Order: sequence, then structure tokens, then C-alpha cells
Amino acid sequence: MGVGLIGLGTVGAGVAQVLRENASVLSARLGFPLRLVRAADLDASLAKEAELSGARFDGDADALIDDPAVSIVVELIGGTGVARRLILRAIERRKHVVTGNKALLAEHGKEIFDAAAKAGVDVAFEASVGGGIPILRSLREGLAANRIRSLHGIVNGTTNYVLSEMERSGESLDEVVKRAQQKGFAEADPSVDRDGIDAAHKLTLLLAVAFGAELTYKEIPTEGIRGITPLDFEAAEEFGYRLKMLAIGRERVGSDGRREDLATV
Repeated sequence: MGVGLIGLGTVGAGVAQVLRENASVLSARLGFPLRLVRAADLDASLAKEAELSGARFDGDADALIDDPAVSIVVELIGGTGVARRLILRAIERRKHVVTGNKALLAEHGKEIFDAAAKAGVDVAFEASVGGGIPILRSLREGLAANRIRSLHGIVNGTTNYVLSEMERSGESLDEVVKRAQQKGFAEADPSVDRDGIDAAHKLTLLLAVAFGAELTYKEIPTEGIRGITPLDFEAAEEFGYRLKMLAIGRERVGSDGRREDLATV
């Protein structure tokens, strides 16, 4: 099967590397070869760095989707505008889609999954939430026969690092965030992580898989770590607690027997 890769940033280049270096392993496990046949990015310099091994490269993502040689479209450009259009175009062309775009799925997941079901194609999104665990596959497959009552987890690595460093060093939030940016752990604009938005995106997807809940991240009460100070850590230690940002989802059954899904970050 031919793979088309849209976006050759750090993650995209890593995907190209895995497809190249693990080609024989993937073929043995799948029973057929999985080959990168085409890639697209507006930055032409990224093609050389990604070592595409003969795959066609240009800046035309629409042509990549329309290419008959491409059976699977991997979207790795991020955002909720162009990415949404491209994924819906791929589904319309009956191409399977792989994405790690949690923000897009948290906002437009129902539209995308409904379109995929209608077209008879798959949308794989394991990388969008805790891909290294993996949690979505565990919920969807390993725990498929279980009734999930609640979800509790630390789902944002950036804020977890910041809180751990603040606790260790006694420094302010801004000082630690700046160091995290220098180390590459935090984005130039860290507000999505710091304000809990990234965690809310991920919790939206977890709730959809675990409970079948249809909601957007904006419906989840969210409080990030922006107001945390060194004094909060001193108070927490005095009472025997530690400060972490948790994503929490609970199932609640009302007096009428109807289930209500509660979530907070």
C-alpha cells in the first residue's frame, strides 16, 4: 500500500524514517509492503533532510490526496483549518487517514468520523493522545468489554515538567517555562499547554473512546497552571500533597437512570 505524507516537520520526518528503516519488519507483520510513495510540504528544504528514498515530493497536498498510488494519507501539518479540509478531501476520495492532530479531532471529530464511516475508510489517531502508552488502543480494544467508570491522568508532558521543576527549584512559573522553551519542551507560545487547552483536547478524545461522549473541548471546565506560585508548593507539602494537572472524566448516572459524563482539567 502506498502512503502519502503531508507535513515534513520533526514528526513527519520521523514517520518517513520509520517507513524507510523498518520496511522489511512492517511488510512481514502486515503481509504486504507499506511504502512511502509521495510527500508534500510547502518548505522544499525539508525533503532533503527527511531522506524520502525516491518518494515523489512537492508542495501540492491536494495532488497527493488525488494520486491513485496513495492509499493512506498521513496528516502531520497540525491546525484546524487546512488540515480539516485535507482530511475531509482524503476521506471523500476514499483514502484511509492517519493523524495525530488532537486539536482538530477535539473540535471537528464528529464531522470527520461520520464522513469516514459513510465512505467506509478508517481514521487512525493513536498518536493524538499518549501514543507511547498507548491509551486509545487499550480503551478501544483491550478494555472493549469493560464498563469504564472514570478516567484520571496526567496527559500533558510540558506542564508536568514545569510543575516538577517548580517543586524542585522553588522558581517561578515564568522562569521554569522559559527554561522549558530553551530545552525544546515548550512551544514559543506555551499558552495551549499552560492553560490546559492541550489536556482538554486529549480528554475530549478519551471521553469519546471510553464513554462514547460527543462533546467539544470547549465544553470541558478547564483550569491550567497559569496561577501557580512557589507558595502553592509550600502549602501542598505542608498538607502532604503534590501539585499536578489532571485530566478527569467520570460517568455519573442520574436519578432517572440516564448517564451523564462529567469532565474537568
